[in-house]
Amino acid sequence: MQKLARSDRYHQRKPRRAWRRLLKLTLGAGLLGVCAAGFLLLYLYQADLPLADSDRNSQLIDSKGNTIAVFSDGGKNRENVDLPEISPWLIKATLATEDRHFYDHFGFDLKGMARAALVNLKEMGNVQGASTLTQQLARNLFLTHERTWSRKIKEALYTAQLEMKYDKDDILRMYLNEIYYGHGAYGIEAAAQMYFGKPAKNLSLAESAMLAGVPKGPTYYSPFNHMKNAKDRQRTVLSAMVATGGISPQEADRAYNEMLAFQSPKQQNPVDKAPYFRDYIRSVVVDELGFDETLLEHGGLSIYTTLDPDAQQAAEAAVASELDKTPELEAALISIDPRNGYVKALVGGANYKQSQYNHVFATTRQPGSSFKPIMYLSALASGKMTSASKFSSQPTLFHYDDNRKTYSPKNFGDKYLGEIDMRQAIAHSDNIYAVNTILTVGAEQVIELGRKMGITSPLQPVPSLALGTSPISPFEMATAFAVIGNQGRSVKPVAVLKITDSSGRVLYEAKTAKPEQIVDQAAAYVLTNLMESVFETGGTGNRVSSEIKRPVAGKTGTTSTDAWLVGFTPELSTAVWVGYDKGKTLGTAESRKAAPIFAKYTEKALAKVPPKIFPIPDGVVSVYIDPETGKLATTDCPGKKLEVFIQGTEPTEYCEAHGEGKPEPLPEPAQTEKQETHSWWNDLKRWWMD
Repeated sequence: MQKLARSDRYHQRKPRRAWRRLLKLTLGAGLLGVCAAGFLLLYLYQADLPLADSDRNSQLIDSKGNTIAVFSDGGKNRENVDLPEISPWLIKATLATEDRHFYDHFGFDLKGMARAALVNLKEMGNVQGASTLTQQLARNLFLTHERTWSRKIKEALYTAQLEMKYDKDDILRMYLNEIYYGHGAYGIEAAAQMYFGKPAKNLSLAESAMLAGVPKGPTYYSPFNHMKNAKDRQRTVLSAMVATGGISPQEADRAYNEMLAFQSPKQQNPVDKAPYFRDYIRSVVVDELGFDETLLEHGGLSIYTTLDPDAQQAAEAAVASELDKTPELEAALISIDPRNGYVKALVGGANYKQSQYNHVFATTRQPGSSFKPIMYLSALASGKMTSASKFSSQPTLFHYDDNRKTYSPKNFGDKYLGEIDMRQAIAHSDNIYAVNTILTVGAEQVIELGRKMGITSPLQPVPSLALGTSPISPFEMATAFAVIGNQGRSVKPVAVLKITDSSGRVLYEAKTAKPEQIVDQAAAYVLTNLMESVFETGGTGNRVSSEIKRPVAGKTGTTSTDAWLVGFTPELSTAVWVGYDKGKTLGTAESRKAAPIFAKYTEKALAKVPPKIFPIPDGVVSVYIDPETGKLATTDCPGKKLEVFIQGTEPTEYCEAHGEGKPEPLPEPAQTEKQETHSWWNDLKRWWMD
């Protein structure tokens, strides 16, 4: 009996020991779990968050230190703002729709997660989510949207870190600056500008409810794509705001019925600054400087450029003002500082959203008569011709290639001027004079000089080259004219000055360019002086002369499909092209748009720069000549004019066609510099030089 009792006690103690062991194991596991959780939270608090995708994007910085664009996959359009710069209606609408308990939870809405799990279980599918704003922010900043367990675990960890490291307002601000609103707009400021053309702080209740509904399906709920879906979603957002007490039912009804004024979907976003320039810099950094494109996209680089924000704004405004009411008409504007080669402004087309093709680098457009100054510079520099050289402007059949071929050019409108000199030929864009010139100088010599001036496109050594029949890009034309404006010195165009990594370490720095004297300074000045006549009475650019309040030299060019004005001041060399992509023939109105674009841009870009005359180098002389004979004028010559020459090429014989008067006295040295042309700014020159 004693043995039996002892056995019963043994069996009673055994379950108790098992329960104790289980309890100890449970408590131990719980303690270990708490310790592990504590260590995990401590680790997460001390560990750095990964670099956000938006922070890894490289920045494009203009000459004044402003960030004007970022490089990212797809060219994200974003502009960060603080919470006070966002409409309270938008904040209420977003919280009511996306995360009603945002200020109450610690990053995870446990009740919402449980409710979503029950709904999904009931529907046997993933029909409802419960992601908080913090979870969405973690996913958008640091992760992809793939549906894997590893991504979900990382999302939870990053969510906890965000909640530990930032307060709620910071998280909400980051979310509203990061969320995608469709059509390339990231963040509420970019969205407000794109959809309504206003800053986010000025959004109304109706506009806020419309935008707050877009992120759930940026394509499906975009008012640009599906207005009915967008209005239905707006109704849902307003109802959520009523349910949370943010607005009254009456306010919701008024907001829903409000007629909204949307921006045109095709209108360029105001915050998308210098998009063609951004694309150009991408090609420079990757193709010319050899940086890996992945490093450009996600290396956090800072790319310091030469872009002048004032000049860029002036360029975009000038193009828009002339092309606004002409559908499909395209334009290009490139402006370079001839003194150092800095690219100051670049507009590659009429509307970047409609076409990303950069016409500044198009090598398929004929420059027409705007090419002629390159040829005339070759003629002057060679000494074979001077500003007083004469040819007869009349219908002419030219023979070339050892008389095996002929060429019969015509003047525009069949207008012929008879005996003319180089100044008249440039001002009136005479084709007969131009072909006579290239046959005198030699096409090969013209091509050789063009290469030195920056023309890289193929040039055909035929008489029609004088009329600009070989296609050349606007970029090349601006580069070549910069040589003329820089007293015959060539400077390679530069757009990127420095590149640093995310730590500020310099990865690339442009070397100071050394100008190369490729043509005599005196020849460049004489041509500059002749080209000023284009903007004087009778010149092809005279229509816009009243808009330009400073010394300027240039040349127009017009073909059936292309209109140009390429010109320069001492500070800027600018090429403007206008035409249709499909080679459509230009009408009279369209062919006259290049000149006003050039004029408006030049004046606006240099509005803060005092007018300057072109510097006169040594080796230039001014003498009075008789226009009829091209010889030195006497006191009897009725229409004498002051003309400039390279020293040693001026006429030496006196005119005898008007009697035997005394030689016209040569100007004093000071006056030689004061009286180059008969333009309106003659008095300005006198004042400047005196």
